[in-house]
Amino acid sequence: MTTNSTSNETVPAPEQRLRMPELAPDFYQAMIAVDRASRKGLDPVLAELVKVHASMINGCAFCIDMHATDARKNGEQDHRLVSLPAWRETPWFTARERAALALTESVTLLTQGHVPDAVYDEAAAQFEPAELAQLIALIATINTWNRIGVSTRMSPAAK
Repeated sequence: MTTNSTSNETVPAPEQRLRMPELAPDFYQAMIAVDRASRKGLDPVLAELVKVHASMINGCAFCIDMHATDARKNGEQDHRLVSLPAWRETPWFTARERAALALTESVTLLTQGHVPDAVYDEAAAQFEPAELAQLIALIATINTWNRIGVSTRMSPAAK
């Protein structure tokens, strides 16, 4: 029997598998330090765009929610956040942001062609070497957080 529900009740989040801060506290604290270090010198809005975009690619609901919230707190606009999966089709990302988003995709999806020279070269044209190093560190870090969040089934809090 199929039931057509018209209820607006939300579905509960899947049960979290384990809690890294409690079970691997040294690692978790090291990740927090790496996260803090990876953001140094980068524009906070750009950093959050990168984090949201990587998290969308990786399907990490916890990180999407957290970083979209942080982006909004830093002044980011909803229309830009919701259009990140189609950023190439929109007129509202700067050349610098576009280079960062393309690099985010290439680093996040390494098995789909690694990081092509054209993507890297465009990022290198938009960012000074130290900024580019920080951007790569940021992308690597959010990908690690996404893997933690997805594998342990971290879920955003109900709203």
